[in-house]
Amino acid sequence: MGAALKISNRQARHLWLATNLLADTPTGAFDLQDMIWRLGFVQIDTIRNVTRAHNHILWSRNQNIREGAIWKQLSGRALFEHFTHDASLIDMRVLPFWRRQFDRLGAHVGRSEWYQSGLAKAQIAEIRDRIAREGALSTHAFDTKVEKREMWARPPHKKALDQMWYGGELATCHRKNFVKFYDLGERVFPSHDPAPDHEAVDWLCRGALDRLSFGTTGEIGRFWDAMSAREAKAWCDTAALVPVEVETADGGSYAALAPADIEARLDTLSAPTSRLRILNPFDPAIRDRARLEKLFGFDYRNEMFVPKAKRRWGYYVYPLLEGDRFVGRIELKADRKSGELSVIGFWPEPGTRWGTARHSKLDAELARFARFAGLSATKWQVMRA
Repeated sequence: MGAALKISNRQARHLWLATNLLADTPTGAFDLQDMIWRLGFVQIDTIRNVTRAHNHILWSRNQNIREGAIWKQLSGRALFEHFTHDASLIDMRVLPFWRRQFDRLGAHVGRSEWYQSGLAKAQIAEIRDRIAREGALSTHAFDTKVEKREMWARPPHKKALDQMWYGGELATCHRKNFVKFYDLGERVFPSHDPAPDHEAVDWLCRGALDRLSFGTTGEIGRFWDAMSAREAKAWCDTAALVPVEVETADGGSYAALAPADIEARLDTLSAPTSRLRILNPFDPAIRDRARLEKLFGFDYRNEMFVPKAKRRWGYYVYPLLEGDRFVGRIELKADRKSGELSVIGFWPEPGTRWGTARHSKLDAELARFARFAGLSATKWQVMRA
């Protein structure tokens, strides 16, 4: 390898935002499937604090999208649902390379005590047979009971359904009011020939690096979370990649790898829009917290499952992105009875001045976000900075 190509911190931030479709003003016509393809996948989440994460992630990239639009892509078989870092919607074009993830996760949950349903093989087979006979069923179609009264406890049939889902034997065919309906994988997935494993690793690593624009071996391996660190490193050691040196927000640097067209990507970069955006805690641009802090100097943690007394900020806190900088964070809550979007926490980023113009940008984005969620007004319950 030759000398590493130097990427300034400004270039790195601009490239990362462009790769994540956050560089342009989020308006105009959109192709929802193309958006998801370019992101790789979109994480879905049950919490509806203002709107569910998948809706918000897409809306941040084009504000003409409406809540629930993504489910038409699932029902139309343009997407499939499976597990990356969490439950996610993935472009169907990835499916031929996903057999290894079905096998990996199917084996993992088969060994996991958490997923042991306690049902006999014949009982599990009957669950599958019912779906084969009757068509798609949700967990509500079965009646085994939870044995322990714990927050995350699941009834035996739900564990059996999920174990078959992780292995690809069952698949999500649609959701209704966010309830998952399971059908046989062979009836949901289009006919395809799974790629040999070495081809799948190659495709997934190349796909990860394309959607990262530059990354360490760890970042490449973690992108889909569909391989071991050793597999990702072995691929990086043999692939024809460009070594780069990426400047961090604090003036340091780190070694990474980039695709062959990295110089063309850098040459065509332009400054991102100065629009202020409210990002979701599960947004792909901030999913890797270590990468986020290296590139932007922004220390962000999701504290939903942190005890209240130990939180630094709040339960559901949204990062505020303006241009290529994170300028603060805000805690919001939808009050659907009053039709209001409540601001219950606001923390400007240290060193960022919040003058009239920036507050006006935030007010405009809050109003847009409220309309997206079907709310008619914004109410501040805390002091502004």
